[in-house]
Amino acid sequence: MERIIFHIDVNSAYLSWSALERLSGGSTVDLREIPSIVGGDMEQRHGVVLAKSIPAKKYGVTTGEPIVNALRKCPNLYIEPPNHTLYHRRSRELMDYLLDVCPEIEQLSVDECFMDFTPVRNRFSSPLEGAHVIKNHIRDTFGFTVNIGISDKKILAKMASDFQKPDRVHTLFSWEIEEKMWPMPVSSLYMCGKSSALTLKNLEIITIGDLARCDRDILVSHLKSHGLLLWEYANGIDDTSVISTPIEAKGIGNSTTLPKDVTDRQEAFRCLLSLSDSVAGRLRKGGQLAGMISVEIKYSSFQTASHQMPLSPASNTSQVIYRTACQLFDDLWNGSPIRLLGIRSSKLAAESGPAQISLFDLPESGAFSPENTASKNSAASPSKEKLAALDKTLDSIRQKYGKNAVVRGSFLNRPPEV
Repeated sequence: MERIIFHIDVNSAYLSWSALERLSGGSTVDLREIPSIVGGDMEQRHGVVLAKSIPAKKYGVTTGEPIVNALRKCPNLYIEPPNHTLYHRRSRELMDYLLDVCPEIEQLSVDECFMDFTPVRNRFSSPLEGAHVIKNHIRDTFGFTVNIGISDKKILAKMASDFQKPDRVHTLFSWEIEEKMWPMPVSSLYMCGKSSALTLKNLEIITIGDLARCDRDILVSHLKSHGLLLWEYANGIDDTSVISTPIEAKGIGNSTTLPKDVTDRQEAFRCLLSLSDSVAGRLRKGGQLAGMISVEIKYSSFQTASHQMPLSPASNTSQVIYRTACQLFDDLWNGSPIRLLGIRSSKLAAESGPAQISLFDLPESGAFSPENTASKNSAASPSKEKLAALDKTLDSIRQKYGKNAVVRGSFLNRPPEV
């Protein structure tokens, strides 16, 4: 039996969900009907357009561009701050409904997923009818709209859902690609970013059809393996299945763009402590230990540098991750102004699994405190058991009373000390 794949994508999800929340709170203005965007905090240098209304799109506003650019195009643009708690709640409502329709769901992001419609196709007269039933139920029940792409291939279903919006159903089966997809500009192909599109343009490859008919060796010589991937997508080659069970995470990380460029080591350490708390907390929540920690620095020149170090034994305690991150930072930083800092854990292992015992422990407590780096005589570290108990207690308090219920004294205008 030929498989049927749906790709379901919420139209301007952040903006639609924010608009509905405002309307439910008594607002008489629907953000979807005026020039509006959902965007970050310009003062914190996260000022990019996350979602835009159709009226804003008519002014040339594009997703991902800086808010300052969007305001030049549309001075009366309304800016709604993001509300990720709301978005996750709305996403969960949507996914719960879709799982009731068909359990074969692979969620790609907060606002899109694949559905293997094949097991439930006999409940409807056709895949088109099934897609319209799903689309209309979402609109009438939840108040926002989706696009649904239908195909026998995942990549083609995703391409189809990006056709004319909003609140539409489109098909793009393998036998339809020459008619429906090949005339489209190559930049509209999934996974073809600006850099790839420019390279292809220089090769006089303008449409997806040009790409599909191109010699693969030429593409590989200019774009390596990514060129071959784009050629396969242009020809509708994709044998991947809908994966209804989540793939185990290979790493957990967090990064932050700083409100202003940082040139002070103490400020950098304070940021690393906050990131360490976040990464360690997520590791503990997932019941995982990190066997490797890496630190990334992006300088004000946008040049990036990273370095990594193994953890032995693997750990998910905030102090261990923080100390390791500080050591990596000192090895890595060249003294230039810092725009972004990030910490990532990898080589994850189950917390319940056997632990490798080390003969050595981490450096002394305070060794990476900005005030104590010159001193070699600080007190010995608390035991691992005490650190784990402390983290567990803090996690419990934050889960019950909110993440800001307990704040480290290190963040009260003092250097971070663990």
